[in-house]
Order: sequence, then structure tokens, then C-alpha cells
Amino acid sequence: MNVAKILFAGLIIGFGLFESSAEGQIKSPILFQSETIDSQVIIGYGTAIGDVDGDNRPDILLADKKQFVWYRNPDWKRFVIAENLTQRDNVCIAARDIDGDGKVEIAVGGQWNPGDTENSGAVFYLAPGPDRKERWTPIELPHEPVVHRMRWLKMSDKKFGLVVAPLHGRGNKNGEGVGSRLLVYQMAEGPEQPWKVDLIDDEYHVTHNFDVAATGHDADGEDLFYLGREGAKRIRLRDGQWQRERLLGIKGGGEIRFGRNAAGVSFLSTIEPFHGTDLVLYETKMSPENKPLPFAQRTVLDSKLNQGHAIAVGDFFGNGEAQIVAGWRKPNEDGKFGIKIYFAEPSDGPEREWNSFFVDENTMACEDLRAADLNGDGRLDIVASGRSTHNLKIYWNLPSN
Repeated sequence: MNVAKILFAGLIIGFGLFESSAEGQIKSPILFQSETIDSQVIIGYGTAIGDVDGDNRPDILLADKKQFVWYRNPDWKRFVIAENLTQRDNVCIAARDIDGDGKVEIAVGGQWNPGDTENSGAVFYLAPGPDRKERWTPIELPHEPVVHRMRWLKMSDKKFGLVVAPLHGRGNKNGEGVGSRLLVYQMAEGPEQPWKVDLIDDEYHVTHNFDVAATGHDADGEDLFYLGREGAKRIRLRDGQWQRERLLGIKGGGEIRFGRNAAGVSFLSTIEPFHGTDLVLYETKMSPENKPLPFAQRTVLDSKLNQGHAIAVGDFFGNGEAQIVAGWRKPNEDGKFGIKIYFAEPSDGPEREWNSFFVDENTMACEDLRAADLNGDGRLDIVASGRSTHNLKIYWNLPSN
């Protein structure tokens, strides 16, 4: 195991990392300032970011226990999209502008019961009325049991699909039985008409999350990076067929995100194992024949998470390099939970040392998080929802002085 050297040489003040300069002055490369926009979240199962009302500002969306809601940028007023769609809890939400009108389309999942692999689960498309601040109309779609995660996927230049991943396969017990059916839904004539539903993959028996990313391999479509207890794979739609590539070096886990470093080389970050303790980085390494092996170099960035449940990747520092943000929801061996950001120290050689600091220490039992520039200042902010802390917060990425 190649374990990264995590350095804690800086002084953490508030939510920022401060370090001494050569002249002895204190400088801050980055500072996050938190703002609670909802302190009465029941269970912040899932978040999304997108322009709901068409004012060219990204809004925040939340799948809470019984309600799907959105918060208007910049006053963060809360509006209920739908509630009590199912008897049991909501669990996921997907929001993206798929028709080019500048406003997101929304799909949601509910009837969450991981112990019922026969009759649980629900999928809805939510159709807006003339006023998007009012309740939206739910349109129920076919579903597999234990619906758990969903994202809109760009399949080609003008075609999007809703990818939905169940936690378990139908009728599974203890992770054994038939595979979990990863499905893609495509709107045909309109949301109230029958949707086309295709199977993408059914190999894994217990899955947890996936990412969609434009990797550069296809200018029109995006790739899926799919993770379960049994491993990970990259899935692409090419010439109308789903191509599946097992990523053999990646162990099973719960969370996965795609990113690129400053040189433009792709990497993946995961949380392992399922609801795990380890934040892991997978980068390209060279084979003995001097050929690049994508995602083959495994580095553990942190092994002190407890129920790690969220990752985001992006250039938060504005230095052209990608950083990794990870959140977990239970106190670890040091009694800490919350959100940390991990970043590589500058290096002239192939070996890099990684540093980290808390974005939130012990006030965010992180269930989900997202990264986006919410105020148009060119810096990525963080949005996170808490489980036992019952909160939804923005961490504003402030300029350093």
C-alpha cells in the first residue's frame, strides 16, 4: 500500500489554513467561511446544484426525508418542490438543464428501504408549472427496488438520459443474488409519455455511487464511473452500445469522483470500503514497458474517516491544480467528523506529498456535498448537507489577504 504522507504543519484558524512565510508573516492560501442556510433539515440525503428559476444563478436543491426543496440564490429562500411522494423516505435528486432553456429538469428517488429488495424504491420526474416556486407535478416512472443514486448523463450532443442506480439487486439477501440493475431513462415525446428504459449494467450486487464526467475521449458524450463493493468500472456509450471497462486496480468502495491534475492527466478519488474510512487517490503509473496505466497508482490520502459519504473534486485554490474534498458523518478515532480538503504540495519530481485541513470540524455530519461557484467570483464554493447535525451549509471560498 502506498500511503501518502499527510502533513499538518500549518496552523488552522477558523476554516482556513495559515502558514508562515519566509519573512515570518502569516499568509492564507485559502479560507472557507460557513453559512447555514437551513438548520432544520431532517436527513439531508442528497444535494444538487443548478439554475431552477432561470436567473443565471445556480440554486441549491435538497432531497430531505419527506420533501424535495430548492433554495433560491442569493437570498436562499426555501421552496418546496414536492413532498410525501412515497410512504417512506426520499433518497436522491438529480437536476440539470437537459433541453437548453437555462432551467434545470428534476428527477427524484424515494421509498427508501435498504432492507426491502423486492418492493421498495420509486422514481419520479417532476414537471414544473408556470411558477417554479409552486409545487411541481410528479410523474412516476418504472423502477427497480432500493433506488439509491441518480444523475443526468449527457449521452450525445443533444441527448440526455437519467441514470439510476439501486443499492441492491432485486431479491438480494446479504449482497447475494441477481445483480443490481443500473438503468438509463430517456424521455421520448414528453414527460407524461412512456419513457425508454435501457439496462446499462447488472454485474455488481451491492453498489453505492457513480460519477458522470466529460473525459475528452468523446466530445459529445460523458462517461460513467461506477463503484460498488466488488470494484469499479468505466462505462461509455459508443455507437449505440454500452462499453464496460473494469478498473482492475480499484478496490470496492462507496464514493467515486473523476478529476484531472494540472497536467491534464485523469485521476479518480474514492472512499473505501463501503461507508468507509479511507480516502484514496488513483492516478496513472507507468508500466515496465513505459506505457501509461490509467488509475493504477493507488495512494491512501487519509485513513481516519468514519462512514465517509461524499467527495468533490475541483480547483478550489485557483492554482490550476485539482484538490479533493471529502466528508464523513460519524466521529472518528479522534472524535472528529466533518469535511476536509486535500491538496498536493508543489513538487518537481514524480512523488508528491499531500496536505489537508478541515473545512468543517464537528458541525457537519456530512451526508452529501457538491462544489460550484455560487456567487460568480470564479472560486469554487462547497455545499454540504448533514445527517445527525440536521443542517445545510455553504462554505464560501474567500480570497486570501
